[in-house]
Amino acid sequence: MLRILIADDEPLARRALRRLMEPHADLALAGEAESLAQTLDLVARLRPDLVLLDIELNDGDGFKLFAGTPAPPPVIFVTAYADYAVDAFEVEAIDYLLKPVAQPRFDLALERARRLIVRPDRSNEVIELRAPSRTVRVQPADILAVRAEGDFSHVHFASQPPLMILRSLAQFEAQLPSPPFLRLGRSLIVNCDRVRAIEARSRDATRLTLDGLAEPIPLGRAAAQRLRQALAAGQG
Repeated sequence: MLRILIADDEPLARRALRRLMEPHADLALAGEAESLAQTLDLVARLRPDLVLLDIELNDGDGFKLFAGTPAPPPVIFVTAYADYAVDAFEVEAIDYLLKPVAQPRFDLALERARRLIVRPDRSNEVIELRAPSRTVRVQPADILAVRAEGDFSHVHFASQPPLMILRSLAQFEAQLPSPPFLRLGRSLIVNCDRVRAIEARSRDATRLTLDGLAEPIPLGRAAAQRLRQALAAGQG
């Protein structure tokens, strides 16, 4: 899973990039920034695998990312200006896209990024989860499942009580390593390494049992099928 940060000061441009990402199942939106300051902050905190970066942001130009970050992430520039292409490749940008970006051109840039990006192994990184009454620091392997509940996420652990945290499922999807984590629809991410049993109760109802979780999780037909396919393909 490639974790993508979109940095553009125009909401319509950010929406266009999200749409270009939609056909690619291996992309996860790590976050969005509308200013240079916010981009620098999110790069430092989220450590995205790739940044889709506009050049003219509302508080500075995108090239300052390279001066303001000790180890800048890989970048694809997405801009309305053709004049900076040489400068972009001098900072070793993966590609330089001119707005409006057509899907085939975006796909080509993304394929180049896949070939060039060496993603770090995050399986042993410690994740810090902060709630008003409790802070939990765990490795990804200790997380069994994450379930969306409105604006919150309910995180289930292997050896401690669950935690309710104000964080979207998309943010967890971007942060957790894949494999073994797999998103099953809008409201659930599971750790495939913890799958103990998948029990079909009917054509449209399945129960998933995870090691360490007391109660089975109900799955719809599409979610159950996706999980079985991932396990059969060795993604779990």
